[in-house]
Amino acid sequence: MMNFKGPKGHKFAESPVLKLRLPAWRSRLMALLILSCFGVLIGRAFYLQVLNNDFLQEKGESRYRRDLEIPASRGRISDRNGDILAVSTPMKSVWAIPSEARLNNEQIGLLANLLEMGTKELAQKLASDKTFVFLRRQLPPDIGERVAALKLPGIGQDKEYRRFYPGGEMTAHMVGFTGVDDKGLEGVELAFQRQLLGHAGSRSVIKDRRGRIVEDVGSIKPPQDGKDIRLAIDSKVQYMAYSQLKQAVTDFKAKAGGVVVVDTKTGEILALANWPTYNPNNRERLSGAQLRNRALTDTYEPGSVMKPFTAALALEYDKVRFDTVIACAPGRLTIGSATISDAHPHGDLTVAQVIQKSSNVGTAKIGAMLSPEQMWTMFDAIGLGQQPGLGFPGEVTGRLRPWKSWRPIEQATMSYGHGLSVSLMQLARAYTIFAREGDMVPLSLTRTDGMPIPTKQIFSQQTAREVRTMLEMAAQPGGTAPKAQIPGYRVGGKTGTAYKIEGGQYVRKYVASFVGFAPVSDPRLVVAVMIDEPSAGGHYGGDVAGPIFSSIMGGALRTLGVPHDAPIQVAQSGAAGKAPAGKGKL
Repeated sequence: MMNFKGPKGHKFAESPVLKLRLPAWRSRLMALLILSCFGVLIGRAFYLQVLNNDFLQEKGESRYRRDLEIPASRGRISDRNGDILAVSTPMKSVWAIPSEARLNNEQIGLLANLLEMGTKELAQKLASDKTFVFLRRQLPPDIGERVAALKLPGIGQDKEYRRFYPGGEMTAHMVGFTGVDDKGLEGVELAFQRQLLGHAGSRSVIKDRRGRIVEDVGSIKPPQDGKDIRLAIDSKVQYMAYSQLKQAVTDFKAKAGGVVVVDTKTGEILALANWPTYNPNNRERLSGAQLRNRALTDTYEPGSVMKPFTAALALEYDKVRFDTVIACAPGRLTIGSATISDAHPHGDLTVAQVIQKSSNVGTAKIGAMLSPEQMWTMFDAIGLGQQPGLGFPGEVTGRLRPWKSWRPIEQATMSYGHGLSVSLMQLARAYTIFAREGDMVPLSLTRTDGMPIPTKQIFSQQTAREVRTMLEMAAQPGGTAPKAQIPGYRVGGKTGTAYKIEGGQYVRKYVASFVGFAPVSDPRLVVAVMIDEPSAGGHYGGDVAGPIFSSIMGGALRTLGVPHDAPIQVAQSGAAGKAPAGKGKL
């Protein structure tokens, strides 16, 4: 090789211009740093690929492996005998990834036809800028199979469940319903949402770049189905309550109505029906009136059905006895500037006859023997002004004002059921006190095993028995509700016919009610009936609600096999009581 020399004889490679002026240790340091970086990278690569390859494996699998949710089946709801009231059936939901769903007009037409959608609506969804859209939910499985057979790009489907209610309208207000996401929205479906819902599982699959499943890797976590709920209601008793209520609302051209049936031994609710109602399997064009569970959410002034409680309290405080005579003549009682009236003037009546004849004057005089605090404490003890404690959505407290604010006329009207408001469920529970031995048990939506422990003793056994006798007199000829009688059973109960309040004023619209129990010798059931605004064929509680009570109670007792305690003969029907003047009616 030839060495070139410069003008002064210097070698070209040794030119002073090209000579490195930096210290030699710096180049060595840089070389060492570069080698160190390579060493770190080699070590990291060795660690990830040999010693711990989980990270890279996870990143790689994330490109094609997916964890899919496996929905859990919602728990079933059944009646006390195991008859199904709500069950989940498998369905399909069809979805699309718009960026991948490149369909021609023919494919869109075929898919729209299967999904029962308009082609324009489907095309709009497929043109969405979203990454994921539902095309149709809760489709029958056979439709899902036909959609899958089209093998359309970007179109997929998942398994889900749809709730089916075999009882339809009959049990709608008790059972309620769920939404498309399988969450409870009304009734027991909402009240027991946590127990019914269950927990979803998951499974791993391998998908191709179009999102199609090409391999099922296996299950990671199996789904846990929801817990089944067995309600206290008896479907046969429920049907009687529903059908009789529906017929009565139609016959009397009423606005609405409600029925509650309670087992006095256990506190179980054997039936709860309202009208108007709805079909939970088809909830299109629903109105608020149809959805309202009136037995729990509506309140009204109960009227004369509260009179037995005033009499019972006076018996407890030894203010009166069963046969104490109350002067009810001349059928009017003036307190301040207000006058309380009876429909028909009565002379002297015993306490038992005051309840039998439903005298406002007699009841007000009995109530005057008690202090406001005593009356309020009793009303509070029987559950007025507080929720029934069922945990049912929408249950209300009613209205019970503090006793310190009561005026004398208000105490008088409260003694016969005006100036306070209650729900039908509250009344049904309160009457279990007379049907039992003066104590109260908690109500239950679900079937109970064994006898419940009474929560409190409201009245003594002697008082409960004496009032029970008074209520039996009220349901016999000479009382206000002979139409409530049942062949073969002794019946006790009380009518109520109260004016409604609109805009703070009493108007000539009525709520007719009857609450009673049977058989009197050993009460098994309490039935509470309320008809809102009857406008044809009568409006008194004895004429409207009494016969409904008779039909429901008679059918329920026979269904449950309750022994007779009276001769089986045609019940006598006398004239129902007339409406008294003033705020209240019989």
